[in-house]
Amino acid sequence: MNTLIKVGIGVGLISLVACSNSDHPLDNPTHGEISITADESLEPMVESIYKAYEGVYPNAKFNVTYKPEQQAVTAMVRDSARLVFSTRELTDNEKSVFTKRKIKYKSEFIAIDGIALIVGRQNPDSLITMPELNAIFQGQITRWEQLKKGAQKGPIVLVFDNNNSSNLNFALARFKVSDVSRIKIFTVNSNKQVIEYVRKNPTALGFIGVNWISDGDSPLAAQLSKNLRVMGVSDKANPTSTDDYFQPFQKNLGLKLYPLRRNVYVISREAHSGLGSGLINYIIRDVGGLLIEKSGLWPAKPYNREVFLKKE
Repeated sequence: MNTLIKVGIGVGLISLVACSNSDHPLDNPTHGEISITADESLEPMVESIYKAYEGVYPNAKFNVTYKPEQQAVTAMVRDSARLVFSTRELTDNEKSVFTKRKIKYKSEFIAIDGIALIVGRQNPDSLITMPELNAIFQGQITRWEQLKKGAQKGPIVLVFDNNNSSNLNFALARFKVSDVSRIKIFTVNSNKQVIEYVRKNPTALGFIGVNWISDGDSPLAAQLSKNLRVMGVSDKANPTSTDDYFQPFQKNLGLKLYPLRRNVYVISREAHSGLGSGLINYIIRDVGGLLIEKSGLWPAKPYNREVFLKKE
């Protein structure tokens, strides 16, 4: 009698486990569905990568959300997303969450990005130096005509996509801003809205991720680039020619000539060889590098193109 009961319980447990596994099967590198998140300034690049991967592997499905960077990283740390595309690595506090829970995470450097400085076509100024930018962020320069080559008149309005955006955080850290009350900053809700605002306001200086306007084959990038100027930036306090200024073009990012550049990482908390691992390998070992190039960023591992020469 007892034996029969034990056998019955064992069979029941096996059935429950089997049902559980069939209801929630583990994903693998080419099959399954997972949630990922990304800093919204990287949206065009991320879109091109994951959609290309889904095209190669029709049974792969990514549920993607774009957020201000801190929210995106927090979502991954709290297990609301399997991986995150970010312009920074984890902080010590974020790392400690994984350490306490004995969870291994993986951070992969995938690209060099640039913060593009944009002005409307009606603004004749297209060149600026890093010392001038520093003076703007310290509240020492407040008007366009205070710039050495300033032809535009009026107050300089710095336009960012969000109060918690990676673009704003990068600028505040880069120029060591301690008191934002001295700066005229205007925030909207997206990189697209930064572009729209700058296009309509000649005294605005916008800060966006360069991949929003750098894909020459993207209809959206072409549309967003209309009636904009991308400013050239010089590290020198007293540039002697226009050759001392650089725009956030891909080559200038790769050669580290453009001053306002930053690294891009994909950070994963995946505990098995799943869909997230497949996507990361696609980025660093496959044509993902080519897609990063196409987005206007500099890939950490450029895609190798084999060229065969045929002798006639």
